[in-house]
Amino acid sequence: QVRLVESGGGSVQSGGSLRLSCAASTYSEYTYSIIYMAWFRQAPGKEREGVASMDSDGSTSYADSVKDRFTISRDNDKNTLYLQMNSLKPDDTAMYYCAADRISWYLVPKYKYWGQGTQVTVSS
Repeated sequence: QVRLVESGGGSVQSGGSLRLSCAASTYSEYTYSIIYMAWFRQAPGKEREGVASMDSDGSTSYADSVKDRFTISRDNDKNTLYLQMNSLKPDDTAMYYCAADRISWYLVPKYKYWGQGTQVTVSS
């Protein structure tokens, strides 16, 4: 099992930056370094969409809408996943979720484990 807790959300003006964190607690056969993780977001009235994913080998995938603005990273020593968000736009406003699984779903929301989410609001 994996427990995920996100933090770092908040309200910023357009063009600002935020860094989200996702602390992972793993149990039984799961080891943090071998799980695949991703960030998703969901705005009111919209479907959950993949933002960025990172495989256990460090390879990454990004949604076109956030390429060159967002960076996903992980610290295996701290069991923590990060999402650095720069040049934020009002369209980035959403609840952001961390997800994990033992296989990679890339940006498809089929991961087995999810956090509770952290709200990001970008004002113009």
